[in-house]
Amino acid sequence: MHIAPHENQNKPIVDADHDLVPLNYFNIVKLKKGETFDYAVPGYETCVVPATGTVKVAVEGAVYDNLGNRTVDVWDGEPEGVYVPVGAKVTITCLSDETETFIAGAKYDKVLEPFDVREAELDLVQYGSDETKTHRKIKHILGTKYHDKVGRLLVSELFTVGQGGWSGFPSHKHDTDRKGDDGEMIETRHDETYNFRFRPNYGSGMQMLQRQDNEPGDAYHIMDGSTILIDKGYHPCAALPGYEMYYFTILGGLSQRSLKQYFQPTHDAQLHTIPGILDMVAKFK
Repeated sequence: MHIAPHENQNKPIVDADHDLVPLNYFNIVKLKKGETFDYAVPGYETCVVPATGTVKVAVEGAVYDNLGNRTVDVWDGEPEGVYVPVGAKVTITCLSDETETFIAGAKYDKVLEPFDVREAELDLVQYGSDETKTHRKIKHILGTKYHDKVGRLLVSELFTVGQGGWSGFPSHKHDTDRKGDDGEMIETRHDETYNFRFRPNYGSGMQMLQRQDNEPGDAYHIMDGSTILIDKGYHPCAALPGYEMYYFTILGGLSQRSLKQYFQPTHDAQLHTIPGILDMVAKFK
């Protein structure tokens, strides 16, 4: 499902118990200096990530000041975030001239402790190559190192390096919890939500969605500000030549936090042709 770019007026783009991706929550909050935004999402753990601007985040008495250091756009510096426990009351205060702040969430049933993730604490991954048109950087805000502090939520920023190219390839899916003959998980159910940005901002790209291997699927024209909801199927995406692409990624698991991707059988041989991709798969878990 493609949600076209629009002014959401600080109301959730993907609300709790969404019909398509019930394990996800997503909001974009825009504030000017001194303005505040209060929220609480019962049944969902969340993460506050300024796309641009600097904010103060108060979570049930805990205060995280000067979060976010990007002024121009998401390419202008590194991300930072605050993990918010299930149902906690939050106040976001804009400290800069203005802010655009992402709120990512995943359904969960336990209350943990809040914490912040600063620039030096990110998990950074880079893989692919210019030659294979798969060169990208991944900045995990709530990544592997926080498995013992977070319930089901994974939050990352993904950048297509260079001008044009593919992301999420070889095509993969993660829409079913299932085990192999040896009892190990070979795929996990993780609902996924993306928000795309392009540089220059009039750039665009394509999101593919193929429900079954080697059967016709769907394609969505994505633009700066597009939101894509992935409930099931193989889902690579691409930026048009001449443009850089970014997407904010929210993953919410059904039964566990670790993500196990199932690669499309037709294309899984490409796992051995793209530099560093197997390391990336391990890091995303």
